[in-house]
Amino acid sequence: MRHYLDHAATTPLRPEARDAWLAASELVGNASSTHGAGQDARRLLEESRERVAAVLDADPIEVVFTSGGTESINLALQGLWHARTPGTHDIVLPDAEHHATMDTVAALAAEGAVVRAVPVRADGRIGLSDFAERLPGAALATALVANNEVGTINDAASLSAAAASAGVPLHLDAVAALGHLPLSFRALRGQADAGKGLVTLSVAGHKIGAPVGVGALVVARTAALTALLRGGAQQRGLRAGTQDVAGAAAFATAIELAEHEREAESARLRTLRDRLVDGIRSRVPAAELLGDPHRRLPGNAHLLFPGAVGESLLFLLDVAGVAASTGSACQAGVAEPSHVVIAMGRGEQDARSVLRFTLGRTSTDADVDAVLGVIADAYARASGSSTGARS
Repeated sequence: MRHYLDHAATTPLRPEARDAWLAASELVGNASSTHGAGQDARRLLEESRERVAAVLDADPIEVVFTSGGTESINLALQGLWHARTPGTHDIVLPDAEHHATMDTVAALAAEGAVVRAVPVRADGRIGLSDFAERLPGAALATALVANNEVGTINDAASLSAAAASAGVPLHLDAVAALGHLPLSFRALRGQADAGKGLVTLSVAGHKIGAPVGVGALVVARTAALTALLRGGAQQRGLRAGTQDVAGAAAFATAIELAEHEREAESARLRTLRDRLVDGIRSRVPAAELLGDPHRRLPGNAHLLFPGAVGESLLFLLDVAGVAASTGSACQAGVAEPSHVVIAMGRGEQDARSVLRFTLGRTSTDADVDAVLGVIADAYARASGSSTGARS
């Protein structure tokens, strides 16, 4: 039996979202067509947009459907950069962002962008004063609502307020936070003036039980944004192309369910996670929980196993039927140290010795028991192989 503890990478498809997708896929018609079949598809599409907007507390017109978090982040960062105020070049970038953000900013740097790096604290949190200090005169800024690796929750409202005060457009990556934290685009924007402060917020469907391949970027009405895809006037001209009606319907269903159960599910996951962390540390006393011990995503347990190679631990756990990860799934197959752990002030060896267990809607006590039943032996073997490799 396999025990799945990698919900931050992707979480199982909800039956209700699957059913919504199948029902919508029976519709024949392009949502941009003017005939009756097209208008039926358009009606379902716009109803789905309204449902997503309601959960995210945004106006429906502000919701741009995308293929997922990576596209949403690219549209936000590239779009803001290419529409930036003339004479501005700098991008405010915290050190522990997701690779979708870091790699996009690196590509923009090749076009002339200048990175203003923001250090993170030892618990992975973005320091508000450090962030605010780097804002004046920047073209744009970006930040995670919650760190996707170590689970630390940032003060998104204060980051947004700082950007608004400095007159800088801000993108928030809420992919890891969706379904676990309350997200109100309207409240996070506050009293920001046009084009300043929070202007874009990215989310992804497969993190909450929607199919892989659908997500959204919330774009403020007043945001100046250049499209990545051209060829039509769909979605305010920000994303051209035939719209995925079935994906939108499934995403709307999943996000409503996730929000409905969020508070109760978060409490359940915190209890499970704490039992997992306490159990691991009792069996492997050297193990250390990284990230903020309290202000963290409810299902996230990111642990350092000194002297062991994370890839070796991952393999041994997988053989024992436990699925976990060493970090972001977007770096799967690439044996490199965690840039997040390094940004938190740890050395490269520590950054190679971490595991991320993430719990979700289908997680049970049996999944925790499975980890606790094999972790001590896996650590002993992995640390032994690590020692041997260095000798």
